[in-house]
Amino acid sequence: MPLNPNHDLDDATSAEPNLMYRFVTWLNTAFLVISAIFVVLMMLHVTADVLLRSVSNVGIIGTLEVVSYYYMVCAIFLAFGYVEMHNEHIRVDLFVQQMPRSAQVVLYILACLAGFVFFGLLAWQSMIDALRATASQETIMSNFLFYVWPSRWALPIGFIGCLLAILCNLLKSVTRWRAL
Repeated sequence: MPLNPNHDLDDATSAEPNLMYRFVTWLNTAFLVISAIFVVLMMLHVTADVLLRSVSNVGIIGTLEVVSYYYMVCAIFLAFGYVEMHNEHIRVDLFVQQMPRSAQVVLYILACLAGFVFFGLLAWQSMIDALRATASQETIMSNFLFYVWPSRWALPIGFIGCLLAILCNLLKSVTRWRAL
């Protein structure tokens, strides 16, 4: 059976993992759409700033801050789960491809567990940071009052999406006994 990342878990599994897989896929696709919206907004904002600067020698105030603290952060972190769900993260499997299938599966499961711990720690710490930033209404120094606390939430949201995707890929790998 060819591996298709959009194909749900095998029919031999219960409805719960199937439902979970669909939910996580839907959630991470929604995060990807939001991420893409931020990319388009960034493109329009920067283009408008450049055009305005070239025509009137005056730019849009706060472009650097908005691009740095909102657009870039949301464009990158919200898409993590979608990338993981579709197995598109960078991987080097030159030697693993030469191993027996059982060794490939065991290594994949270990990699999933390591990724789950890593992204779990990132989600935990970034959630703490986001809560602190929200409680203090975090701002940065600028020529105007610029709140950055809302953008702090993109990290834990993106990491949680990635955690859910890793869990789905792990369950899919175990039920199919195949490294994704």
